[in-house]
Order: sequence, then structure tokens, then C-alpha cells
Amino acid sequence: MNKALLTSVPMAALPALPALAQEAAAPVIETVTEAAVAVVPVADTGNVTWVMVSAILVMLMSVPGLALFYGGLARGKNMLSVLMQVFTVFCIVALLWVMFGYSLAFTGAENGGVSAFIGDLSKMFLSGISVDTLEGDIYEYNFVVFQLAFACIATALIVGATAERMKFSAVLLFCLIWFVLSYLPICHMVWQSGGYLAGHGALDFAGGTVIHINAGVAGLVAAYVAGPRIGYGRELMAPHNLTFTFIGAALLWMGWFGFNAGSALAADGIAALAVVNTVVATAAAALAWSFGEWLLRGHPSLLGGVSGAIAGLVGVTPAAGFVGPMGAIAIGVISGLACMWFVNTMKSRIGIDDSFDVFGIHGVGGIIGAVLTGVFVFPAFGGQGVDVSMGHQLYVQVLGVVIAIIWSAVVSLVAIYIVKALTGLRVAQNDERQGLDLTTHGENAYNS
Repeated sequence: MNKALLTSVPMAALPALPALAQEAAAPVIETVTEAAVAVVPVADTGNVTWVMVSAILVMLMSVPGLALFYGGLARGKNMLSVLMQVFTVFCIVALLWVMFGYSLAFTGAENGGVSAFIGDLSKMFLSGISVDTLEGDIYEYNFVVFQLAFACIATALIVGATAERMKFSAVLLFCLIWFVLSYLPICHMVWQSGGYLAGHGALDFAGGTVIHINAGVAGLVAAYVAGPRIGYGRELMAPHNLTFTFIGAALLWMGWFGFNAGSALAADGIAALAVVNTVVATAAAALAWSFGEWLLRGHPSLLGGVSGAIAGLVGVTPAAGFVGPMGAIAIGVISGLACMWFVNTMKSRIGIDDSFDVFGIHGVGGIIGAVLTGVFVFPAFGGQGVDVSMGHQLYVQVLGVVIAIIWSAVVSLVAIYIVKALTGLRVAQNDERQGLDLTTHGENAYNS
């Protein structure tokens, strides 16, 4: 959420208090001069509570939501490795966020120049923030932990692209470099007041560009350089437990209400609109993928349905507080069908083993949602409206998409080759065949 939208609400000026002194014989009116009243920002307890609950909901999306979603998609011999990767990435990014990530993402940018692309270290280790520090009418700690949850799940998304073959150390190091050099700058450019894309008027309500395109491109690059799993395209690599995947998807959907509606940073009508949009876009996308698959393949699968739901959630994320419900439904349908086409058709053509379709769903869905936000934001389509033409807003949205793709691709390519030189990328072939649960972590998810 754009930090520029956090503004203090001034207290109403106190009315003049005329003092009337009445004598027994004749009334005498005393004039009281109105004293200047200082405007003091105060916290809105309703907004504070909502943002705090939203932060917890977003953290629920990562652990256990994303972990179970990915874990179910893996083969049984790699279930624990996926859970461990998501869990550990979450923990690392949470610590890095309070050490320096928050400061680099949400400081600076007032004077342009370098500060339009990255912040400074003035709030390193959350320096200068206390229990009384406010950002608008919420406490700054509210905003810190809410954005912490975003940073954690954005980075953990990448795990799904290289699952079942990359070294644990390689995954962690790649995610760390990407977080510092890609997530933080793009977050700053889009959501910090005066950031490069914020200054251009880019609309990204809850992270279509910052999170989904950014992480989706990183996953695609990492999967390409790491190479496919042994037997990819020749052996069956079906999900081992779609029940876990369904539970994970359901947790993601519920947590996404905090993700989208929480980005209003207030318990208000915009948050309520975001809740409605998060329901209808997701439902539309799930049905679009399911019925599209039914038409093309002769059967609607559970995997297709939950994949469509995630595609809809991704697509509506940048638009959640800007578009009306009918616009959200349109975004959901288009996102569901486009992601289905990419996963079922284009993925095999490009030949990159993106294990759990991180780019196919998050990258493609994020691109569609970011661009369509520039259409459905306008009142003619039921949106909230902006003060520029549709052509200009579409230009700005495409600019944001292009910058996110190029920035993340370049950072990811450099990062993956650094990791390859330092640790190597792949586990040994015998270890991969045996499964990463046992060979990397020394345990099995299932004991027969």
C-alpha cells in the first residue's frame, strides 16, 4: 500500500466558548478570545485493530497457507523440503525487514534522484520508532508489521519455481539477494511517496507489481538457470496430495482479505469494497479456469479450480480498492482464462520447468491485473476514478509492469549466477531421485 495515503486526520477546531456573566441589575456579556488549539494526531483504534488483524491474516497466507499449497503440489518425497523452504525464507525476511528492509523501502524519495529508487538507513533497526509513533491514524509499528508480512510472502513465492531440485542453501541465498536488490527497490518505487512509479501515478493497491510480477519473474529466471527436474517431460510428476493443496489455497484466499482489504490501512468503505472484490474476482477466475478446462480437456479438475482461484486473487490484487465489483469480475475471468492458457499451453512450449507455476499464475496474473486496473478504475466501468485519461493511466500501468519485469529479471539473473558460483544450484542426482526430505533434512513426511 502506498505510504503516501497515510495522512493525519486533523482534529476539529474547538468552537468559541462565549462566557456570559449576568449581573442582577443589567446583563453584561464578557468576550472570551478563542485560544489557538494545536492539531495533535491521534490513533484511530478501529483502524489500528484492522491493520493489525490484516497483518496476521497475511502471515497466515505464508505459514501455513503457501507452505501447504506448495507442499501438496510436490511429490511425497519432497513435501518437507518445500515446507522447510517456505518457513525458513519467511523467518529470514522477517528479520531482515526490521533490520534494514523497512528503512530502505519506506524512507527518502522526497528529493528525487537516487531516493526515487531506494530509501536510506535512517530507520535501520527501526530506529526512531516507538509505541507512540504514528503514521496517519495508525501506529507505525502497525505499518511495519503489515509490510513485513508482504515482504515475507513475496519472497517465499519464489520457492515454488525451483522446488524439488535446488540446494537448500542455494534457495536461501538467492531469496536473500533478490529481497535486497529487487523487492526493496520496487516496493519503494511503487509505494513510497515520491518513489519513481508512485510519482508517475502508478496504481497498485495491494501488490500486483511489487509482489506478484516481481516474484513471478524471479521464479522464471531461477527455474531457467537451474534447469528442469530429472525426468521432467518424461516421467509423471503429479501432485502427491491435492487435499493439502486445497487447504492451502483456502487459507490463501482467507488470508488475502487481509492482503487486499488491509491495504486500505483503515476499516472503511474502501476496505469493504476490497473484500467484495476479493470474493467475486476469485470466484469468477476459479469458474473460468474450471469451465475452460472442462471444455478443452473434458473434465474440470480440483487443481484447475484452485489454480484459477489463485489467479483471480493475483489479478485483483492491484485493483482491489480502485475498481468496482463488475470490474473485479471481469479481471477475474480474464486472469483465470489467461493463466490457464499459459500453464496448459505456453509452459510446455517454452520448456522451462517452473515447478508450481509461479510465473504462470503470479507473473501472468499480476501483469493482467496491473494493466486492467488502468481500465476498470474509471467510473464508466464502475471504478473510483483518477484525474487522468485512460490512455495516460494505461501508459503508466504498462510502464510499471515493464520496469518490474526488467528490474526483477536482471537482479534475478545476477543473483542466480552468484549463488551458482558460491554454493552450486542443484543437489546431487542421486539425492534428487531419492527426494530432498531425506537427503537434505534427514526426515520423511510419511512413514510406511
